[in-house]
Amino acid sequence: MGDQGTGGIESRGVESNTTRRMSEPRPNTHDDQMKQQAAETKATSGESEEQQKYAQTGPRHIVPVASQTPLAVSGGLSRNPSTSSNASGESRNIFDFPSRLRAPRPPEPPVTKATLSELDVNKIIHNPKLRHDINFDPDLHFRPNVDGEKGRRKQEKANQFWNMLTEQLQLFIMNRDEFMIRFGQGEEWCLPQLLKSVKEIIQTLVPQRDRMYLEEGLNVDLIMQQFGKGIADLEKLASWLSGVLKSHCAPMRDEWVDEMYNQLTNGNKTNDMEELVQGMRSLLSVLEAMKLDVANHQIRCLRPILIEDTVHFEQRFFLKKIRDGKMDSTPARQWYLAIRQFYSRNPASIQAFGEMGPFFEGICRMMLPSTDIYSHPDTFVFDEERIAKLRSDMLDAVNLEVCMRVYDLMERRYRYCNGLSAISAIPSAFLAAPLSEKSEDEGSENSRPSSLVFSSAGSAHSSPRNSFVLPAQPASNRPEDRQIKAQTLYNSLVALLQTSPASSRSVNRWKAMKDSLALQIFRFTNAPAQELLLFEAELDYHISEPGSPIFQQVEQYYFLRLLTEVQQRVKDFKGLTGAALFSVATGGRLHGPSRTWDGPRENVGRERTSLENAIREAREEGGVEDMATRLAHMGLLHWRVWSHLIYDGELDNAVAEPDMPMAI
Repeated sequence: MGDQGTGGIESRGVESNTTRRMSEPRPNTHDDQMKQQAAETKATSGESEEQQKYAQTGPRHIVPVASQTPLAVSGGLSRNPSTSSNASGESRNIFDFPSRLRAPRPPEPPVTKATLSELDVNKIIHNPKLRHDINFDPDLHFRPNVDGEKGRRKQEKANQFWNMLTEQLQLFIMNRDEFMIRFGQGEEWCLPQLLKSVKEIIQTLVPQRDRMYLEEGLNVDLIMQQFGKGIADLEKLASWLSGVLKSHCAPMRDEWVDEMYNQLTNGNKTNDMEELVQGMRSLLSVLEAMKLDVANHQIRCLRPILIEDTVHFEQRFFLKKIRDGKMDSTPARQWYLAIRQFYSRNPASIQAFGEMGPFFEGICRMMLPSTDIYSHPDTFVFDEERIAKLRSDMLDAVNLEVCMRVYDLMERRYRYCNGLSAISAIPSAFLAAPLSEKSEDEGSENSRPSSLVFSSAGSAHSSPRNSFVLPAQPASNRPEDRQIKAQTLYNSLVALLQTSPASSRSVNRWKAMKDSLALQIFRFTNAPAQELLLFEAELDYHISEPGSPIFQQVEQYYFLRLLTEVQQRVKDFKGLTGAALFSVATGGRLHGPSRTWDGPRENVGRERTSLENAIREAREEGGVEDMATRLAHMGLLHWRVWSHLIYDGELDNAVAEPDMPMAI
């Protein structure tokens, strides 16, 4: 979107050395005029009614919109493009040429009414996945898909179309005989396909009352007839399109529309086909952006209604799938009965969760790294990405704390050793890059044990072995100095983690970084250099390893902390309406994604036996609140949809009627 045009080139005609504009008629030679006079008597009877009308009345005038000044239409007619001469002087229709000379059907334009159809309001309100996601993402909006393999294929297809259009227009300028042989006046080439797509998209953007003017201003058949005769006024068309777009798009798009107009007019004036095609690319990009603007505006306006109707809508949707045999409810029912039998109802859970106690204990357990990733039933089909993200954040939190506990053991073991001599013994290749100011800032702003940043940030060009290496710090036995040192190490580990490419499985990401993490931790201890390899092996034994005693202890602690935090939030949230729950859970989180562990926090109701325990507690709690809020939000909405449908109710007695009209 918004590609810039390239430099201009001039094309010359085949039969003369004079430069022609694309919209100028091609002058008839003496032989052409003789052949045309001979052919006119034969062609009159075969002309269509539209062609006869056109020959009598001349080109149709296109009325520009807004205050644009109409540009003069080039006068005169070129020779009849439906005939051509051969070496023997005989007249021959282009459709008589062998099929191998005809051009293949062009690819579709990269943006069409069909590709944008999912942005229609009717598709939005009937898209169950989109309507479910609206409940969780306050910034949810449509955007062009240019990411990943799908985006790459889309870009390649678009480039193929634009390159083909450029070649076809250059052929029209340089060798019109060859162009007419290949394409004639048919629609089997890129320009008529593009204009039809433009017209169809504009029809979805303008009110019904304005569509009659669209038929006049963008009559594709008439424009292509004018184009074939060399009298198409592209500058007037560009002016008309500019006026239409500006009258219906947001003011922020005006500059883009002006750029499109300049590219089209300049390309037409100078016969620069690349700039002309760039203007067409800009035109299509503006239309796509306008369609996105409309769809995103509709989402913002409809969000409160869609959220309030979520439970009713999803019950109807899934009940119909179950009754049609497209979804089996038995595994979900068995899953719930199993967790209800397994998890005991302690008083705290009963007070906070009520009848939802076993369910929330089950989904809290589901977030732990040691739990089977496929342990959740199909009822969570719309929440799989959220579950994967929570599990990834939990793994990040657990592994970071594992690193810190392994550091605590190493730091105590070598607390009184000569740290400076140990550091200087490490090979200099490992210490090549100190922590830059930018990296320190990023680590300070984004570091927390469980965050949205962890699973999305990453750099494919980072070198963990020599990144985020801090200068050696003199040994100190004061608790306050050890606290600062541990805090600095923790934030640097978070920053180091953010430099790693986000993997499909976070376990692989942690295993790939284990040596870099070990080196970073090792530099904060006073251990002798020869212990580095042993320390790397020790850290590898504990990171992401459910069999490690340290990993098990940390994971169990996080489970209890997460369950406690979820209990508090469910107690506060369960009486809220859908819209109120969305507002509190997404806009009123206790801590945003930029929370940093900044040492111990005040907690009146909890006694702390030592400074080191307070430091550890602050580390462990750094991201639990955010995870608990997200999990409570997801769990409450899930329970409202499925409890009476499968978990605690009978499917035959489900209240949602599949044929009920929508509540919107």
